[in-house]
Amino acid sequence: MHTLVTGGAGFIGSNLVDRLLDDGHTVEVIDNLSSGKPANLRAALAHESRPVVLHEIDVRDPALADVFDRSRPEVVFHLAAQIDVRISVADPKLDADVNIMGSLNVIEAARAAGARKVVFASSGGTIYGRVADDDFPVDESHPQAPLSPYGVSKKAVGDYLSAFRDLHGLDYTALALANVYGPRQDPHGEAGVVAIFANRLLAGEPCRIYGDGSQTRDYVYVHDVVDAFARAIDRAGGMVCNIGTATETSVLELYRTMAAAAGVDADPDFAPERLGEVARSSLDASRASRELGWTPSTELPEGTAAVLDYFR
Repeated sequence: MHTLVTGGAGFIGSNLVDRLLDDGHTVEVIDNLSSGKPANLRAALAHESRPVVLHEIDVRDPALADVFDRSRPEVVFHLAAQIDVRISVADPKLDADVNIMGSLNVIEAARAAGARKVVFASSGGTIYGRVADDDFPVDESHPQAPLSPYGVSKKAVGDYLSAFRDLHGLDYTALALANVYGPRQDPHGEAGVVAIFANRLLAGEPCRIYGDGSQTRDYVYVHDVVDAFARAIDRAGGMVCNIGTATETSVLELYRTMAAAAGVDADPDFAPERLGEVARSSLDASRASRELGWTPSTELPEGTAAVLDYFR
């Protein structure tokens, strides 16, 4: 099958490209390389029988339609995005431009090029907004009431995909991802705490925690996540599926686990909590189990140890 991955030089995208190649698909990548790295695609670009084609273009560029028209992908995996909640709060227009207008450009280009499906990277950690304690882990029936512009943009794209399915027959699956971590994650941004902690712990530098560290997240390993994307090629049409572990881990607990594994005996630094972030997050992935045949297989100690080994 011929596939196209937007954001394919990024952390999750490049791992997905590797998986698609392993499954025998041909792959083209769209990435403006603002945060994605060609090095992440080194093996894919040199693949012996099906080398990946990389198009360096922004998803907001009107010329994107020409790339799709030449490519004619059957399935589009849309991962390109502005991913930082803090940036979305500080500059909501930028967030909307990239995540809403850019996504519309991708969706319309996919429709015009005859693609049959878009698999979209949504955000299980932000689209649901405030969740009552009794509702954790949250499932897809929970109302989507995001607290940050980033979450609003992800919800909006899901709504557009639903409308395009009804209007034009373009199928979709939206994967509402928990906090994804693993090899190739950028340790210099603000959206990958596991990578940030790993990089700083190994460098002997202090780690910063925003708030008191009691806020929880659902950490899911990147190889498990790309397995869900691969399974969505022919399944879960017209659905939102949570991709998480249903396990809550506090940021402070994460730090202590990783510090012990790195041989570091030091307390983290604390800073004021950040606007737009939720206090708790964990996802019920029962629908993904039923519809995709997907379950996570990597426990947090195993996954964080792999990240530490990667950064070493």
